Amino acid sequence: MLKNVSILAFILFLLVHPKANAQFLDKKGQLIGRAAINPEKPFESQLGLQYFPTLLLHKDLNENYEFNWDFTLNMYSTYYWINDSNDLNAKIKPYRGWVSFSGNQFDIRAGLHKINFGSASLLRPLMWFDKMDPRDPLQMTEGVHAVLGRYYFLNNANVWLWFLYGNDDTKGWEVFSSHEDKPEIGGRIQLPFLTGEIAGTYHYREGIFDEAFADSLSNRNGFSENRYAIDGKFDLELGLWFEAALIHQNLDFTNQRYQRLINVGADYTFALGNGLNVITEYFMYQKTESVFGKGSGIGFGAMSLSYPLNIINNLQAIVYYDFTNNDFYRFINFSWTYDNLIFYMMAFWNPDNFQIYQNVGEVNLFGGYGAQLMIIFNH
Repeated sequence: MLKNVSILAFILFLLVHPKANAQFLDKKGQLIGRAAINPEKPFESQLGLQYFPTLLLHKDLNENYEFNWDFTLNMYSTYYWINDSNDLNAKIKPYRGWVSFSGNQFDIRAGLHKINFGSASLLRPLMWFDKMDPRDPLQMTEGVHAVLGRYYFLNNANVWLWFLYGNDDTKGWEVFSSHEDKPEIGGRIQLPFLTGEIAGTYHYREGIFDEAFADSLSNRNGFSENRYAIDGKFDLELGLWFEAALIHQNLDFTNQRYQRLINVGADYTFALGNGLNVITEYFMYQKTESVFGKGSGIGFGAMSLSYPLNIINNLQAIVYYDFTNNDFYRFINFSWTYDNLIFYMMAFWNPDNFQIYQNVGEVNLFGGYGAQLMIIFNH
């Protein structure tokens, strides 16, 4: 149902407003070319071409309400070469497809779109519905089929309510996907607090095991999951934030049915040259038998340094440290922007056994060391 809502709404809009003209329509696109190499054994490289054509529609219904529609395709072709084998993968699929009805203090959006929140940027406990990788300069992520309603109070407080349905892929940190035919529901309330804001979030879903894993279980009916989170961000001399999430799954094959994810972070821009922005975070993930019980897991520290060399060039470096395995993850990105063109030259040096972003695409390529070139054309 939600998978078709954007297309149906657009057809309905054209029928109701047959005189819709170019002043309400906008077309744009993004063309991405990339080449990557990883000399670690096995030798791996890839070439890719990706295009995102977008059609946007905006209509002011009156002075208080407006209608918006966004439809974007993801068209890509990627050539992989691993040792002596090679593979070509090409596909066209929807990337975004949503409609929204908005007023002065509310917004209701339905279809295939992105839902994300929280203040952490490098290691995010609240990465519940997206898979954004901080190493990706474009911050691309698959959307979810959902209805999202948001109401904004005059004191800057806001309330979110969402309903997800028909999502059969894993999202965020999920290991097992949601049941495609059962709804997911949740909400978030965000309040002004001291010099910033504080928020509480809840989400419920029913998960399903993949076929290979289910064959080893006596109970193959899946599981239910409740997520609870609190997060806050405060502006002092520097920016400070925290995110804490607790996940409970009624699994019958383990006693560790709770997951704790915690992040604390800060950012500051030093008055050095053109301004050196520094972001630092500490992240902990644990599995445990009880909410406050002793757990087992991993701990990561992360730091991002970003420095604009001039108005068209920027240099960024991201370093992670795995306190559990005593490993460093290193990533550097040099960008050059000229009108509609953006060039990214990236290099990485990581452990062979990648411990972070297990569900984010291209993680195998970022194992070991290598480089990637990306060219973006926006029109």
